[in-house]
Amino acid sequence: MNTNKMLLAIALGLALTACNKDQAADSAGEAAQAAGEAQEAATNAAATGDAQAAATAQSAADAAAAAADTAANAAANVGGTEETRRDDLADAAEQSADAAEQARNAAEEANAAADGKNNTNGQ
Repeated sequence: MNTNKMLLAIALGLALTACNKDQAADSAGEAAQAAGEAQEAATNAAATGDAQAAATAQSAADAAAAAADTAANAAANVGGTEETRRDDLADAAEQSADAAEQARNAAEEANAAADGKNNTNGQ
C-alpha cells in the first residue's frame, strides 16, 4: 500500500469513528431527554392520586432511565475500539434511545389515563 492510500485509509477510519461517536452521542441525548419526559409524566400521574397509573408511569420512567444509562455507556465506549465494535456500540445506543422513547410513551399514556396534566413540552 503506498503512502497516499494508507493516509486515505487512516482518514476514512477517523471519519467513521467520528460519525459513530456523533451518532451514539445523539442517541444518548435523545434517551436522556426521553427519560426526563417519562419522569415528568410519572410525577404528573402521581399528582392525580391514581396509585395504579402512578406506579405504571413510574415503572416506565425507571425503564427509560435504565435505557438512557445504557445509551450513555455505549456512547462513552465508542472511541478506541475496532470498527465493527464501534458500529455495534453506536447501534446499541440508538436501540437504547428507542427503548427509552417507548418507555416515555408508556409513562405518558399512564399519565393520560389518570387524567394527569400534560408534560410541559406538549407531548
